[in-house]
This record gives sequence, structure tokens and C-alpha cells, in this order.
Amino acid sequence: MSQVDSLGCKKRRRTERVFKFKKFGERGYPVDFHGSFLENVRALLEFGQIENGLCGEMASWSFQLEVHRHPSLHIFLFVVEEPIELSLNRHCKHCQYIGWGHHLICNRKYHFFLPSMDTILPCLNYEGNSCLSRIGVSESKSTLIELEGHTMHGVFHSNGFGHLLCVNGMEASSNLAGFQLMDFWDRLCTGLGARKVSLRDVSVKRGMDLRLIHAVAYGTPWFGRWGYTLSHGSYGVDQQTYNFAVTTIQKLPLSILINHLGISNNKDILITLSRYQVLSGHSLMTIGDMFHFMLELKLHLPRESSYNYQHRDLGIFVDSSCRWSPKRVEMAIRVIIDALKRAECRWISRQEVRDIARNYIGDTGLLDFVLKSLGNQVVGRYFVRRCLNPVTKVLEYSLEDVSDIFPMQTESMKRMDHRIQQNTQCKITKVQLMKDVYFLYKQILQQQHKFQSNSDMPGTISAASRIILDSKYMVKEFNNNETISEREVEKLKTKTILPGDECDRSEGKKIVIDCICGVEAEAGERMVSCDICEIWQHTRCVNIPSSEEIPNIFICCKCEQALLGFPSFP
Repeated sequence: MSQVDSLGCKKRRRTERVFKFKKFGERGYPVDFHGSFLENVRALLEFGQIENGLCGEMASWSFQLEVHRHPSLHIFLFVVEEPIELSLNRHCKHCQYIGWGHHLICNRKYHFFLPSMDTILPCLNYEGNSCLSRIGVSESKSTLIELEGHTMHGVFHSNGFGHLLCVNGMEASSNLAGFQLMDFWDRLCTGLGARKVSLRDVSVKRGMDLRLIHAVAYGTPWFGRWGYTLSHGSYGVDQQTYNFAVTTIQKLPLSILINHLGISNNKDILITLSRYQVLSGHSLMTIGDMFHFMLELKLHLPRESSYNYQHRDLGIFVDSSCRWSPKRVEMAIRVIIDALKRAECRWISRQEVRDIARNYIGDTGLLDFVLKSLGNQVVGRYFVRRCLNPVTKVLEYSLEDVSDIFPMQTESMKRMDHRIQQNTQCKITKVQLMKDVYFLYKQILQQQHKFQSNSDMPGTISAASRIILDSKYMVKEFNNNETISEREVEKLKTKTILPGDECDRSEGKKIVIDCICGVEAEAGERMVSCDICEIWQHTRCVNIPSSEEIPNIFICCKCEQALLGFPSFP
């Protein structure tokens, strides 16, 4: 039984139905989903187990989902209905940020979340209202609805508009990968008949912003795999600006990048780029080509396996921990290759090769190391085969000419190989690959390297990267089989103006935004208000670093200039 099961099943009904995680949300599983969004939600909740007291006075349901049977892994999907009268905030900030602030307020919201191991304990370990007696109603709401630690959390308004608030995959100690969670969420949205769903893309994997590295490698963000497109960026970024920034980095030729790097200060970058040029088997012309190849290679590498790395010329198969110098290893390789050449393609035993090589190399430890490293590797134009003789049980070696399969390097590549000492391992593991991706991400896209002093390359890459990183807000429109008139009816059924003056959506004094970036609406970025004119601007646009606190007193440039124009006191 899974860890999740052992935590909560003792307090759950034995007759509770278990649903297949990989099918949940498909049409007919567990419901046909033929009605409007609100009707589909209510039909789905008929199959859920009612959870009394899970989130105060809010109605709650749960579904037990089987991820896989062997080994057993079950997770729980919780659904909480949040009536407007019990909401901590009547106005949805996520609607405001995405540009739906003009929508009228709905009667209720529905939260769908998969708790993580950190948040599932409050969900399962309760009896009746003991959850409330332990942490209180308001804290219960904060724990289950507003907490950001869930494996997945999405919320729908009753009009079919929704927001995906968080997806935390394996890097957040989840048993599910990010793509599995997104597949599940996409099935759920499609099945329920959602109309539009937004998200704020701040996903980070292995220290890298996914929206940046995927845009460079594939031209679209990671969430684009599920049909999400840019709604708008922060700081005045629009679709045209975003597309131009992506193209600028993607199409930047590696040859120009290398010329601007300079060899003396950036040798490691050049070695890494050269390594994957060789691995690709074809010319990688641009930065986009390089990152695309590396991420695609990752998909084909088993976690513990490796990918053979062959030099076009005589390779030096050592890493930094090798106790022999590259020159000595290279000499031993040459001697062994010459010995195998004299065998004229026939198989010879390891001992015979070793004995021939000992006439030139006295260090037997070095010979043993090289013989082990050379097995089934490409060296120059030859493939060194190694296998165990099934009769004698002795290792044997043979040499095969593969020059027709692996063409020789071009003169430009040879010149680069001559300038750059190729001191790399002969195999690429997934761990090493991701280290190299992270290294190039930091050094090229985040500008942690040193360009030549007269280069304008840093400004180009930095500006384009910043535009991509500022493009966070994404939307997907779901094409449901309903007519325009049905949608308008659904609007009227699910949107309600509450008692009081609800035509004014603001709950207090409406703020005025007039920033130098051109933005006139709030989008969730940090802002500061002028203490004189009370106009709000982004802290980044007025040069307040994110690492610094907002000053207690702030005066904008316009008001500052106006103050300077006042006559001084005598």
C-alpha cells in the first residue's frame, strides 16, 4: 500500500470507489460530461465522497485515484466549493492579473487540488470537525485553499473560467512528473467543459526557468505543449515583442557567439559546445539548434545509461580525476590502435594486445586503463570492438574502419579542435548532460561569462532573455461543443451581481497606475506608490532592486522635478 494510503485509509470508507488516474476526466469516466460547465461539475461531484468539516463550512468532496497498481500508489483529489459569502476576498486577483477583471462576480468557485505529502495530513487526519477545533476555520481555509504547497491546485469560477495556480512535480518530492499533472489537468478542464483557463508561468526546473530555456529550444513555453499561449507579458511586453525576442536568441549563430566569447576567458564554454557538435552528427548552427539538440538528447537517454561520444580525430578518453596526463593516455591509445591494425581485422586476445603494447609502454596500469576505456568506442576513423569469447571466456579485441559512417571533420572543426584541448569523457550520461545544459544556460542566457570588451552581444542576449522571462501570463481557450447562445445563457446563469453596489469591482480606493513601461493595469508585479501624486509604478521601472525593501517614502520623477521648480525659502 502506498504511503498516502497508509496515512488516511483507516479513517475512510472501505466501499469508496477508486478511479484510474490516467483516465479520470475523460468523457464517460466517471461521467459523460454532456451539460454546461456547472452541470458537469455537479455531475462529477455525485461520484465523490463527501468530506464533512474538511474546510470549515465549505462543502468538500474527495476522489481516490490509482496511479499504478504495482507498486501500489494512490493519490487523492479534493474538491472544495467556495461560496462567495465565505470567501476571504470577493474579487479574484488572478482574474485581475490576466485581464478578466471586468467579469462580474460569480456565486461560487470550485477548487481542485492534489495535496502533496506536506499538505495531505490536514486533509486526511481529521474526525468530524476536529480539523476545525485544532486549527480554526480561517486557518483551515488558508491551509487547504490558499496554500501553495499542493502537488496541483486549480480553481474554476462557476462561469467556466479558471486558473491553474500551481503544479509541483518530482522536484517538489511529488510521485508524479510535471507532464503527468498537466495531462491530468487538461483532461479535467476538457471534460468539465471549461471555457478559458489561465496560468502564471514561473516554473523552474534544476535551477532553470522553463519559460526561457523551452522558448530558446522549441520556440514556445513548456506549457505550450498543452495549448497555452501568451496572453500578455509584464512591463508592457506584448506578443510581437515576445516573438521577436525568442527569434533573436534562437537564430543567433554559434559562430558569431564564439567570436565574441574569446578563447582565453571562456574555454569551458567552447569545449562544451564542441562536445555536442560532435555528438549531434550534423552541424548545429544556432543557439536554438544547440539547446534543442541537448533537450531532445535528454529524452532518449536512460537515467543510468550513457551515450557514446566519439572524437573525429584520435580521442583522449580521460576526465579530470585521471592520474595519467592526456599526453600519456594518447600515446597508449596510439600504440594499442597500431597493434590492432597489424592484426588485420581479426580478433586477438586482450593479453596479446597488452603484450605488444608493453614493448612501447612500460606502465601496465596505464595499459589496463586504456584497454578498459577503449572497449566499443570510436577512435578517429576506427571502431574498437571488444567482446567475451564464448568458448575461451577471454576478452578479445578487433578494429573496424568506420570512416564511411562517420565522415572526417571539416577543416574549420579541426582548427577548433586544435585550439581547444578536448579533455572530456567518452560517454555522456543524463546527469552530465543536464549539468552541461545548466552550465550553458547560466553562462550564455544569464550572462555569467566574460565577453570581449568591445562586444555588443551581452546586451542583445540579456534584453531578449529579460523579455521572455517577463512573459508569464498564459491562457488556453477550450473548444467545447456549445453554441454562442448557450454560452450567453451560461453567463447569465452563473454570474450574479451580489446585494450592494457590486458594479464597482474595487473593495477600496481604486489605484491609478501610470508606469514608464506603458502598463496601466496591475499584473501582480511589485509596485510602489508616490507619496505625493499617489500614482503607482513598478519598482523595477524606478530602479528599486528586488533584493531591497520598498522605501517608506517615495517620490516619483515628475513630482521630484516639480518640487525642484519651487522657489527656495529665504
